[in-house]
Amino acid sequence: MPEPTSSSPQPESQPEPQPEPNEKLIKIFDSEQENEAIVVQGLLESAGIESDLKSIDAVQNAFPGVGGTVILVREEDAPEAGKIIEAYRKLPPLDDETADLPG
Repeated sequence: MPEPTSSSPQPESQPEPQPEPNEKLIKIFDSEQENEAIVVQGLLESAGIESDLKSIDAVQNAFPGVGGTVILVREEDAPEAGKIIEAYRKLPPLDDETADLPG
């Protein structure tokens, strides 16, 4: 015979906060280079800012040269995200082809 279970309510765990589907997202960064956008997204995530990476692939016949990647963040995260991106843009480019090699 099973033992009777306690009728005292168990404390309910609070669900993790989920982004609102109707939250206002704003574009904080765009680049024609997807890898650059991925780096920036990583910087934002390491600072605790959630972001959404979107690829823009316009029809090249109708809009030649239009394309790239954008990063969207919540409106309230935009000021902090902007500071992180500004600091990133001040860094010297990481271009392996122009690195000084011992000759």
